[in-house]
Amino acid sequence: MAAVSRDQALSLLAAANNHGDLAVKLSSLKQVRGILSSADPSLAAELFPYLVELQSSPESLVRKSLIETIEDIGLKAMEHSSILMPVLLAFLRDGDSGVAGKSIVCGTNFFCRVLEEITMQFRWHGKVERWLEELWTWMVRFKDAVFAIALEPGLVGTKLLALKFLETHVLLFTSDSNDFENFTKEGSKQTFNISWLSGGHPFLDPVSLTSEANRMLGTLMDLLQSACNLPGSVIITVVN
Repeated sequence: MAAVSRDQALSLLAAANNHGDLAVKLSSLKQVRGILSSADPSLAAELFPYLVELQSSPESLVRKSLIETIEDIGLKAMEHSSILMPVLLAFLRDGDSGVAGKSIVCGTNFFCRVLEEITMQFRWHGKVERWLEELWTWMVRFKDAVFAIALEPGLVGTKLLALKFLETHVLLFTSDSNDFENFTKEGSKQTFNISWLSGGHPFLDPVSLTSEANRMLGTLMDLLQSACNLPGSVIITVVN
């Protein structure tokens, strides 16, 4: 990122954080996203601490826009995105259901991408870099937090998205031999599946991951047993 772009981004971040006009805040944050998207990841990461400051914004629209920015920029600069993960986890408990829901969706996308990167990196390079291990630790914390949201009383809209993550989790960690055949073809782009770990992995244990997925499937079945106590939309989501 050229010095002028960095200075421009800092100025826009200040406006997004401090300006009195909501429209100016949202416009400034959108422009920041554009600047960081075209910047070198390591240089864009220099501004991540300033981006994180926006999590305390009183406007829910700004917080939603921040999550969109975190997803857009964080997935392009994954090796530097651990600093953004506490924001994502904090927003899971945001008072605005739209912010909490968007955080679940964003985190789900991160979860899938991190799994793919961890597996592919070990597959093709024989090791997993430290930053990716750290990111996976954040993903485990995200998973545990979303599981709790799915099973505890709360707003229906947020619960539905949490249940959708449970579905994703079960599918990721249920073996599919066809996915393994695609994975063994270098350069192929497929969604992660537990079958990718059939050759072993330094810290992803397929047995425990599959066991957890089975427990989650059992939990979904248990929810059906108490269907009379659940909102209709929750029952439909669980059945689906």
